[in-house]
Amino acid sequence: MWPSYLLFNNIIKAEDEEESDGEHSSLVESYPCGQSSSNGKCHVAALPCSHFVEVPHINQLDSWDCGLACLVMVFRTVGIDSCDIQTLAELCCTTSIWTVDLAYLLQKFSISFSYYTVTFGANPNYSGETFYKEQLPNDLARVDTLFQKAREAGVSIQCRSISREEICFLILCGKYIAIVLVDQYKLSRSCSDDVFVSDFYGSNSGYTGHYVIICGYDSATDEFEIRDPACSRKHERVSSTCLEEARKSFGTDEDLLLISLKRSGKQNSPLIQRSARDNIDCR
Repeated sequence: MWPSYLLFNNIIKAEDEEESDGEHSSLVESYPCGQSSSNGKCHVAALPCSHFVEVPHINQLDSWDCGLACLVMVFRTVGIDSCDIQTLAELCCTTSIWTVDLAYLLQKFSISFSYYTVTFGANPNYSGETFYKEQLPNDLARVDTLFQKAREAGVSIQCRSISREEICFLILCGKYIAIVLVDQYKLSRSCSDDVFVSDFYGSNSGYTGHYVIICGYDSATDEFEIRDPACSRKHERVSSTCLEEARKSFGTDEDLLLISLKRSGKQNSPLIQRSARDNIDCR
């Protein structure tokens, strides 16, 4: 179990470093630290030993739409019921979905989130990976353009890694869930008790990009609860070590979308917004 004071201190240190660089625009701007005492110091509120958000499970329909399935799960969780995978697919102009594409869709539906990544843009070093080889040459310019236009589009991108301690803390706070990019092969290989490998990805043992949702954490077992759109089981638990290895694999850029469970009063409806091409440059 991660002690509350350790989690809090590590997160505040990371946020202070961002503020000193003048780039602090993260969704995570305050933490549950209780009441201030007479000397002005803040006391850390006790965190629960475990917390789980009831996220409905949605299966992906094809090999490329796991990220869209995760978005639908997010929408269902915050009360948007009028959107499905097919609707999001129509709003996209590609079947090569990157995390930045998901970020633009979240912004379009007025979902509060922060986007964490260690690479700003598309990493050309991935060209040797089988998973990226076919699409990367075509994606480089499009993805780089989306990153360059992100601030103008209202998409917050934090160019840093988010630590395991921070993820544990934020999930236990009860205010967030996360979409995380993982290596599907490492995620399934590392889960020793209950291995699951989607039929979508066959027996490929190289890097296989895949999106899952983190929606719970149990400090007693040091396990995260996830929703895997490629898995038939509705509830999955993975050790933090397993998830850490899978999300930090070469190819993921440690991409994570931290999503606030607080509903915005101006969330958009796909019935009103006819095309995502207004916001997403498909060139």
